[in-house]
Amino acid sequence: MRIAIVGAGLSGLICARELQARGHHVTLYEKSHATSGRMSTRHTELGGFDHGAQYFTVSSAALRKDVAAWRAAGVVASWQGKFVTLDHGKTAPAGQGGAGRTSTERLVGVPGMRALGEYLATDLDVRLGQRVAGVEHDKGGWLLNVHAETVPIAATAGPFDALVLALPADQAAPLLGVDAEMAAAAAFARLAPCWSLLLAFQESLGLGYDGAWVSNSRLAWLAHDASKPGRRPGEHWIGHASAAWSLEHLEDDPERVREKLLKAFHEATGSAMQPVYASVHRWRYSQATQPLPSACLWNPTLRIGACGDWFSAGLSGGGRVENAYLSGLALAHTLAP
Repeated sequence: MRIAIVGAGLSGLICARELQARGHHVTLYEKSHATSGRMSTRHTELGGFDHGAQYFTVSSAALRKDVAAWRAAGVVASWQGKFVTLDHGKTAPAGQGGAGRTSTERLVGVPGMRALGEYLATDLDVRLGQRVAGVEHDKGGWLLNVHAETVPIAATAGPFDALVLALPADQAAPLLGVDAEMAAAAAFARLAPCWSLLLAFQESLGLGYDGAWVSNSRLAWLAHDASKPGRRPGEHWIGHASAAWSLEHLEDDPERVREKLLKAFHEATGSAMQPVYASVHRWRYSQATQPLPSACLWNPTLRIGACGDWFSAGLSGGGRVENAYLSGLALAHTLAP
């Protein structure tokens, strides 16, 4: 079969690799200029910043098997950091107060989170910088309306025998309009936004921890990015704003968001040192707060489906890297059993 996959994040890449391994011809269309989706790394002259997904954990046998291969390939390693909770500047070990966050191994891409997606994209036909604005289905199969920044006129791609939407639910729903039930299911899922703060300092802050869950603050998470394996040395920090604050300030000017989150960083850490680099990034669709209680969506008659971290995929909750992995794998097995 000729299969089109829209979205080259982890779910789309896993689905594509599984389908290609089964002998199908797969083409991925990705609107950004890099693979990996929210498993992203921003590269600067100071080094890389993992401003999206911070790490991932493993509970399924399928992912555990692939992680072993990724370790052997040198693109995944364990993050052996010190993790705490912060509340009004007070520090406590993570796991106290019912947090339960100390016993699970945390894995990261090496030398950045994006490295795993780049590795998985090897030998795949990935069309970067190409946004799929619409899809059509007729007797010949699926046709895609594709916009590229370098071409002023939209192009038509296809026909394809099957179509996979590996996108956030809000972006998948309009393209699922040919199936009212699937479109409604995608519209039911909820993904919260997240403002991400990227900071670099000339000298060490001496905070004594590498990751922190923050309470009673605009920020919900802090990470000493350079403490992860394979990173360039330096005092690089990532902050993730809470879902509630990010939603309230979703359309705010980035400069004002940076000022507010930098102030929150100083308040949470107790450090007054000013950064030599400070930036923010808005993830409009970040964390699945209302995942669908299934592994994927699939219409066998029209041969269209959807996958992503907004499916529970047998796990408790959604929005994690493992959800995306299991969902992409499930759709590949459903599409081509």
